[in-house]
Amino acid sequence: MPREKTDFWVGLFVLLGAAALLFLALRAGNLSTFSFAPTYQLTANFDNIGGLKVRAPVKSAGVVVGRVSRIAFDDKTFQAVVTFDLETAYRFPTDSSAAILTSGLLGEQYVGLAPGGEEEDFAEGGKIRYTQSAVVLEQLISQFLYGTAEKQGSSAAPETGAEPKPQQ
Repeated sequence: MPREKTDFWVGLFVLLGAAALLFLALRAGNLSTFSFAPTYQLTANFDNIGGLKVRAPVKSAGVVVGRVSRIAFDDKTFQAVVTFDLETAYRFPTDSSAAILTSGLLGEQYVGLAPGGEEEDFAEGGKIRYTQSAVVLEQLISQFLYGTAEKQGSSAAPETGAEPKPQQ
């Protein structure tokens, strides 16, 4: 009798461990948010998508309204073409805009939709015309650093009356 009890507890522990591993695998693969709601597709072109990935959330006002389904490169316009599936419960006007945003300072990237004011809504296969590419942190920091250095250099030049000379 004690052996059967031990086998039961070992089996239960193994099942719980397998369930925990499955849960972690789904969370790591961003697959735990499967939705079987009907969807429609929209596309948008971006100059730079940064680290945006397939299955990244599409949010409006902080609410997940869809997921990125495909990312491709258009060799004619040299832009990234992002296709996303939006739940049909959420309709957006044809002048809505899309931006690639980041959760927090170094968090995951997602597509943010800002609704426009048009009466007509997007249909299946619609294309968002107004887009804003991802902000690349390295470029932002370098612009800040070099912009600050340029301001300091340009404000010093009129006081001394001399042009900055190249260093040898």
